[in-house]
Amino acid sequence: MIGDESEQLGVMSLSDALALADQRNVDLVEVAPAAVPPVCRLLDYGKFRYEQAKKDRESRKGQKAQELREVRMRPRTEGHDMEVKMRRARKFLEDGQKVKLSVFFRGREITHPEFGVTLLRKVAESLQEAAKLEKAPSLQGRAMTMILAPLAARKPSSVPVEEEAGAKA
Repeated sequence: MIGDESEQLGVMSLSDALALADQRNVDLVEVAPAAVPPVCRLLDYGKFRYEQAKKDRESRKGQKAQELREVRMRPRTEGHDMEVKMRRARKFLEDGQKVKLSVFFRGREITHPEFGVTLLRKVAESLQEAAKLEKAPSLQGRAMTMILAPLAARKPSSVPVEEEAGAKA
C-alpha cells in the first residue's frame, strides 16, 4: 500500500514482492507473520515509524504523570508547624498528587517509633476528607513513611443558575 491508496496485489513469491517494492521505491513490511501465507505491505517504513511516533506523542500529551510529593517532619514537631505541613499536604492532594508523609528520627528518638505512628495517624485523620490511606505507616531505616492518595475528583457543590439569579435580584 502506498500513501492512502489501498491496492491488493494477491499472493506472490518473496522475490516478486521484493522486486515490486524496489521498483516502487518503498519497503516490504511483514504485518502478519502468523498468517498462511504471511501478509506483507508495501510502504515507506521511515515515514510509517515517524507517524507512529507522532501518534504516540499526541496520546501521551493528554496523560498526566502521577507525582509523589513528600512532606517531612520530626516526632517532636509542634502544633503550628504541623498545621503548616498539613496545609501543604492538603494542597498537594487537592492538586491530584499523592503525598508521602515522612517522620525522621534522630539519635535515641528511634527507640520510640510509636510517636511517629501517632503523628502520622493524626495527620491522616485530619486529611481524611481529602485523601485515602494508600500505604500504612512503616519504618524504613530511621524514617517512618506513609502514603496518602487523593480521593476521586468530586464536583464542587454549586447553586443552580436560576436560584443564583433570583438571589441577586
